[in-house]
Amino acid sequence: MITLNWAIVGTGEIAHDFAAAIRQVNGRVFAVCSRQMDRSRQFASECGAEHAYDNIDEMLRNSSIDIVYIATPHSNHHSYVMKCLHADKHVFCEKAITVNSEELKEIQAVAAEKKLILAEAMTIYHMPLYGELHKIIDSGRLGALKMINVSMGDPKEYDPKNRFYNPELAGGALLDMGVYALSFVRCFLSGLLDQILTSVQKAATGVDEQSATILRTSRNGMANVSLSLNTSIPRIGTIGCEKGYIEIKEFSRADQAIIHYADGQTEMIQSGSTDQALAYEVEYMNRCVQGEQTERTMNLTTDVMELMTRIREKWDMRYPFEQKLASSKPEESM
Repeated sequence: MITLNWAIVGTGEIAHDFAAAIRQVNGRVFAVCSRQMDRSRQFASECGAEHAYDNIDEMLRNSSIDIVYIATPHSNHHSYVMKCLHADKHVFCEKAITVNSEELKEIQAVAAEKKLILAEAMTIYHMPLYGELHKIIDSGRLGALKMINVSMGDPKEYDPKNRFYNPELAGGALLDMGVYALSFVRCFLSGLLDQILTSVQKAATGVDEQSATILRTSRNGMANVSLSLNTSIPRIGTIGCEKGYIEIKEFSRADQAIIHYADGQTEMIQSGSTDQALAYEVEYMNRCVQGEQTERTMNLTTDVMELMTRIREKWDMRYPFEQKLASSKPEESM
């Protein structure tokens, strides 16, 4: 396998974790970029990167870079992804890949025109456990899937300036943790989405602090999604079927699940490793760029972004920098 040159934009905690995954899979990180050169140089030193930049345009002029991983706040994902695509770089971007479906369509169009790989860093799409659960559900041994419940709550100290509560940084629970919950739902719930019922409690800054959303599809499937920035609730995904249910704790990087059968018996399902979650993503992107695998996650990303856009429309919640918040599809396939 050819070793691809990865560049990282952003120097936060997830960027450090992802740099470790790149080093594990590829052996090295090629370049890093931060708006402050001292931070960029420090990050480069810590992760063994060959090049440090404080200007993304300058970094993108380096023709040796193959893939750019973007780990900045999602409010500027669109502009950074556009710069990378126009510089003919493949892009792997942290969730949420954009803030609305219109932005996503724009970067998808450029990626398609330039025949570049564009994907969202959503761990759920790459954890081996989910492949095993799909096999179990598709086998019919649990009967038809009827209901999905997902909850995520992580109390954050209220600060209008931090990324969780700042509308200028596209704050709120939906784009930060809801993207995980809805990606989980999208992985398993199928059919034509024909109803969204949702209620939101907004923070003083206007972003969503907590919400409850019910989804229903034409195949009689339903999902309940509970999100909160001010309440501690478990990160659990439950898939309810006719003959039992599957419980997945810490579902965003899960490597095990428990099947609870209707007769009271339980079965543990294990696959993959939580510790390797980011390495799975690096390996996936490497295979896609090298033509060994077809990119298969963007349709999921597109549906989830469309769903989040529609939910925010119902909340009448727009970020100050959004010119418009327009969902183009009256219905959505899931």
